[in-house]
Amino acid sequence: MSCIAVDDGSTDVCANCGKGCEGGAIKLKSCTACRLVKYCGVDCQRAHRKLHKKACKQRVAELKDEELYSQGLERPEGDFCTICTLPVPSPMDGHSFNVCCMKVICKGCAMAAKKRGMFDCAFCRASYPDNDADSLAMVQARVAKKDPVAINYLGEIYLFGELGLQKDMYKAVKLWTEAALLGSIEALNNLGNAYYTGTGVQQDMAKAAEFYTKAALQGHARSRHNLGCFEAEKGNHDRAVRHLMISAKMGYKESVKNIEKLFMAGLATKAQYAEALKGYQDAVEEMKSHDRDEAKRLGL
Repeated sequence: MSCIAVDDGSTDVCANCGKGCEGGAIKLKSCTACRLVKYCGVDCQRAHRKLHKKACKQRVAELKDEELYSQGLERPEGDFCTICTLPVPSPMDGHSFNVCCMKVICKGCAMAAKKRGMFDCAFCRASYPDNDADSLAMVQARVAKKDPVAINYLGEIYLFGELGLQKDMYKAVKLWTEAALLGSIEALNNLGNAYYTGTGVQQDMAKAAEFYTKAALQGHARSRHNLGCFEAEKGNHDRAVRHLMISAKMGYKESVKNIEKLFMAGLATKAQYAEALKGYQDAVEEMKSHDRDEAKRLGL
């Protein structure tokens, strides 16, 4: 087959030989990577590859960026209190995480439940464990049921050596890998941390960024923040600000601080800092409730 490149930017003709699809005689197929051009066959696509390669790579990068910065703008379901259904303030560590059902209950709802004489789990009504052995048994029961939240949490127990278990990063990474495959966003972030620090695995920044990206696309604010830090370390300050802006608007305070630092260094604009601060304040306002305010006033 004789192929002469005639790419003129038209999308209804073969980018290589110029044949059109009038009358349905020829069925053109788009470049599967960039979708910018079409070809009448494999021969034309191969012949045109050298001419198209640069534009194709550029468009693929643009498509990835469009996906990266347009998805994961809202926090995932696991970041919301199961009782009041409001997003839990970051960091979430200070709020109740119940090993009986693997649900998060905010400080406000936990306090309100106790005021009403409810001293069991406010979600599933199970009695709280009395000791580490009972807590571990509850976690392992959920792990046996392939609960991704429980599997990720067991990995964190091995990370810190809690509930009577010895520290074991190999087991932690193995559990996080399983949990991530089952849908745990937190496990993706934990795997990113492991590869970033080289703890339990060989240090690999590319893999760390890959796991952080997967988590960020699903709304994980800390992973999004970490991606911003990655880009800042590489000198890509515009990309860093775009990531940090997203996590700031999710209520992640450290992102606001980092944008402020970039602004003070002349690497972010005053408008960007103001937008990040306003977005953060709006997110914090959405997390407020009477019970949470009272719990904070009581120092809980």
